[in-house]
Amino acid sequence: MKVDEIKQRCDGILDVLSQIVVGKDRILRQVLAGILANGHILLEDYPGLAKTLIARLFSQALELRFSRIQFTPDLLPSDITGSSIYDQREGRFEFRRGPIFAHLVLADEINRATPKTQSALLEAMQERQVTIEGQSHPLDPPFLVIATQNPIELEGTYPLPEAQLDRFLVRISVGYPDRQEEREVLRRRRERRRDLADVPRVVPHDVLLAMQAALEDVHVDDAIDEYIVDLVRATRVDDRVALGVSPRGALALQGIARAEAALHGRDFVTPDDVKAMAVPVLAHRIVLRPELWVARLSPVEVIEEILRRVPTPKVEVARS
Repeated sequence: MKVDEIKQRCDGILDVLSQIVVGKDRILRQVLAGILANGHILLEDYPGLAKTLIARLFSQALELRFSRIQFTPDLLPSDITGSSIYDQREGRFEFRRGPIFAHLVLADEINRATPKTQSALLEAMQERQVTIEGQSHPLDPPFLVIATQNPIELEGTYPLPEAQLDRFLVRISVGYPDRQEEREVLRRRRERRRDLADVPRVVPHDVLLAMQAALEDVHVDDAIDEYIVDLVRATRVDDRVALGVSPRGALALQGIARAEAALHGRDFVTPDDVKAMAVPVLAHRIVLRPELWVARLSPVEVIEEILRRVPTPKVEVARS
């Protein structure tokens, strides 16, 4: 599949979704880039900002089998993965699949579940399989997790450990709409005459698989690789950072930069593609020193400062 076709299909997806989700074109674009890069997405923001809606609409537009898991403190790992049940008629145990067996899984309020339950997602997110009683069950591709969490409501929650945060390709904040956008939300709800919003299928899921595979043909110049390495290594030597970005973070940034290039109809990555995705890919992968928490310094500010400090390469090779 050519990048021109990828761009055309992605534009169609974004056009359909923007008819429902008002004023969030950049967010929709970042989520779509994450899906193209075959990565998991963490939507972190306050309640009522369309996080769940965005996940459901993407599943409809991409014809993905959708599953929603509401994470609560009493949720068990088997409630996610499924379990073996004894079939008296057949005289044997039969595996009953849990909601994890879907193309797109919405893990709603993921930080409300216990660490034991959260860890049930780790193997599925990394290995694209589930192991029950020593038997592995592969997950049908594409397998994507979109998780949501509230960043300010901490009572009764269990913060995601760094190992699980690192499994998310990007962390995205949706943000409040401005005044005009919020008025437009109200107007469209009146015209729709119902709360539930749906979108038609735009891209079949088998075509999405072809789009994901086509990203391997997007060229990454050696200078771009050097730039990505310089960025991630800068997080490891920064005095404000206790834990820097791992090599997995570098691979994630390279992968989603390819997706960003394809969204622009290019078969080569530019430094601007890397810069556009550096904050959502890298900010959640660093841990600041505890003494800086009082200063209210955020990981986002650290990554933005590193982007300003690390020299931008000049990529002379242009591919058509």
